[in-house]
Amino acid sequence: MKIKNWEIFIFVLLYHIGLLALLPFAIPVFSWSAFIFFFVTYVIGGMSITVGYHRLYSHKAYTAKPVFEWLVLIGSLMAFEMSALKWSFDHRLHHNHVDTEEDPYSINKGFWYAHILWLFDYVREFDAKLVPDLMKNPRVMFQDKYYIPLVIAANALVVWFGCLFMEPLAAFYYGFLLRMAMVQHCTWFINSLCHTIGAKTYARELSAVDNAAMALFTFGEGYHNYHHAFAADYRNGIRWYHFDPTKWTIWIASKLGLTDKLRTVNSIILLKSLVQKDRLLIIDRLSHEVEEIATEWTHKVETLATQFDEVSSNLSKKLRELKGVSGAQKMNIKKEVKALRVNFNKSWQDWIQMTRIADKQFELEH
Repeated sequence: MKIKNWEIFIFVLLYHIGLLALLPFAIPVFSWSAFIFFFVTYVIGGMSITVGYHRLYSHKAYTAKPVFEWLVLIGSLMAFEMSALKWSFDHRLHHNHVDTEEDPYSINKGFWYAHILWLFDYVREFDAKLVPDLMKNPRVMFQDKYYIPLVIAANALVVWFGCLFMEPLAAFYYGFLLRMAMVQHCTWFINSLCHTIGAKTYARELSAVDNAAMALFTFGEGYHNYHHAFAADYRNGIRWYHFDPTKWTIWIASKLGLTDKLRTVNSIILLKSLVQKDRLLIIDRLSHEVEEIATEWTHKVETLATQFDEVSSNLSKKLRELKGVSGAQKMNIKKEVKALRVNFNKSWQDWIQMTRIADKQFELEH
């Protein structure tokens, strides 16, 4: 690979050398204050990327008041990951052309290319048509115009603040070098590890995977298969037990009047979409099997898919009816909805069981 972005290469190389060279001197000055300083700045930088750059600006998964935008735009300076405008442009390009030559960090070019090497190779051909909403946002444009002086000033101020209650080396090493490296590598691992190791829970045809371990370090971004399947959802972890503090932050902010119009995918629509994707994948795989097996399995797949579609459509219809009635009629419809939900859940479990058998028998993509 020929290096095209020498300034980025030199910057990344130098701070990694600094991390290693200063480590013997940083260990003796380590303290709980240094750890807390690192952790707080890491959370601010990382969360500003996930809450702001990713789910707000790249995917418009919700709207935010100006004060909330300023918080994430200033906090993102702790990440050192370019301006929101450029970051979002690259990320929208990634989603529009995922796993193709036009994808800036395509996993098809290799794990390490998707992780970090793309930064040295990628030449951004900026097209305002891809980010017209951000071009009209004065806060985003201000941050983009003055990004370099802002990021230098903010990080210098943070290190100076750390020097007030710890050794200057500790403030610099843990509050800048280590924090910046951790935020950046965790972000990059979403592009590499979360397109390599994990479960394809929602869309088998995608390279993106769900990796719960990475969700711990990236504030919920590890549920990447769901995100690529339903990118407009403000949530990445949709189950109650999923670790997604980015989702919780956006939701809490909505209760405080700082965010609004949180976009979600209806659970019925979500599962219907997954069934159709699974159906197409299995039918395609069956085209390579002998006719007798293909005919038998095609009938089974089509029957279960049709059954699920009918049950889910009936449930959706009844839920819509429920909104416009009251009194005794409402109670009757609620009973019907309850029965339909039982059938809906059973149909979904039947489908899951069938796909698991198909996975083993036909070696479907995971």
